[in-house]
Parts: sequence; C-alpha cells; structure tokens
Amino acid sequence: MAAMFTVDEPTAEAIRRAVEGGGELAGVVELRRHFPLIADNAHARRCVQVIVGWAPLADHSRSRTKTGPARGPAGPRNRAPSRKAQKPSD
Repeated sequence: MAAMFTVDEPTAEAIRRAVEGGGELAGVVELRRHFPLIADNAHARRCVQVIVGWAPLADHSRSRTKTGPARGPAGPRNRAPSRKAQKPSD
C-alpha cells in the first residue's frame, strides 16, 4: 500500500548529510529514523534518492518589500463619494 508523506527542509538536509557522509544506506537509516513506519528498504532507498535530488526552495520571506495594503489610507481625498440623498435644486 502506497502512502504519502511530507519532508521538511531540516529533515531533508539531515538525509542529504547522511548520504554524503556514509552513502545511500546511511541515508536510508536517517530516513527511517525520521519516518519509522517506512519498513520497506527498497521504498526507503527510492525516497532517499528523490530527497537527495531535490534543490532547496528559495527563501521568499525576505523578498517582500511592501507589507501594507494595496491602496493608501482612507483619508478625505481617497474616500468614495457618499451617496446621500441630495436636495433637488430649484
């Protein structure tokens, strides 16, 4: 039975370090340390190969320069005209 799981960046980095330091089997051991329900070594090996092939995502949290609302504050010039009933002119 196939199941889906997610791997956060610190876990992926730990698996990458294990593969770099001790090879693919060390990566499988690290993966199974974080995900003990993965019992099949062949499946764990495929997962490690995929994780090692990932490129870390770029950190976009600092690239935003504008954090306020899209429009300026609702001052007297920026308010929409009111829809009050107007007196008919004679």
